[in-house]
Amino acid sequence: MASLDDVAREAGVSASTVSRALSRPSMVSEPTLVRVRAAAERLGFRANPAARALTTGRSGFFALLVPDLDNPFYSTTATAAQELAGRSGRRVIIAVTGGDAAREAEVLGELESQVDGFALQSPVGSAADLKEAHRRKPLVVINRRVPGLTSFTVDTPGGLGTVYDRLVELGHRDVAYLAGPPSSWMDRRRREELVEHAARSRLRVRVFGPVRPAFAEGAAAAREIVDSGCTAMLVYNSLLLLGAMFEFGRIGVRVPEDISVAAADDIALADLPGPPISAVLAPADELGRAAVSALIELVDGPAGTRPRGRRLPTEVRITDSLAPPRPALG
Repeated sequence: MASLDDVAREAGVSASTVSRALSRPSMVSEPTLVRVRAAAERLGFRANPAARALTTGRSGFFALLVPDLDNPFYSTTATAAQELAGRSGRRVIIAVTGGDAAREAEVLGELESQVDGFALQSPVGSAADLKEAHRRKPLVVINRRVPGLTSFTVDTPGGLGTVYDRLVELGHRDVAYLAGPPSSWMDRRRREELVEHAARSRLRVRVFGPVRPAFAEGAAAAREIVDSGCTAMLVYNSLLLLGAMFEFGRIGVRVPEDISVAAADDIALADLPGPPISAVLAPADELGRAAVSALIELVDGPAGTRPRGRRLPTEVRITDSLAPPRPALG
């Protein structure tokens, strides 16, 4: 089995440089880092996490807390986070909280001594609790903005605004919004955007839910939305839309002839038969990479470092799933 000294000889650097490159890559130059990683790969060298923890005081692990892994948006973020962490010689532990504040706090406590930092996807704990956790261990937030913490969000409210405008252009007046869970910070921002658009147009919006963002809940809400007389439906995420589309097919409701539809993400829509669905394309993978990059900066940077958070832009895909509303009967 290759040793640290073997990698050093192969890369033409000192053993201490190899150690820094594998445990704190920001402390070496990019060419040296590439050379060391290539040598380690050729020799099949794998750093010993326990030994690294003893010498650096760091485990080489981050933890990513997600509400669930059924939602492909969260799993896409997790995959991207793991890939980037791996390229820096780190690993990501995925922990599922069920969107429960007590469980979220419990997991933070359980993993605190085992990881170098946390990324929380759509956290539901109070801002005060999240800041307190950050004081104990570096922490970044995804899909929620918390003052004082590095936060990464996606501008899905703005993207949905483009969809709302298109519905007004097409002549819609009654639009349904199928809301996500009541704990969702992002869903509240989307509703605020919806209210603003309704206030400056003749668009009337009815909110259905909040509901758990899952296939079954979308199917359960579909008939109520149709019976409401709404001629268009926007939904919190693509899983809800898939459920609603299934129920529409079962009861003979056609898209877009009977109802126009759009989703706030397209993550679960790629394999849906039929024409593409209008959606706000949210960069879930970029969120994962941004969170890991920020954690690396927090851990390896000088004390007091606070990476800048940001709001990532979206791309809006308008398709034939939006059409003029059906003529009123009679």
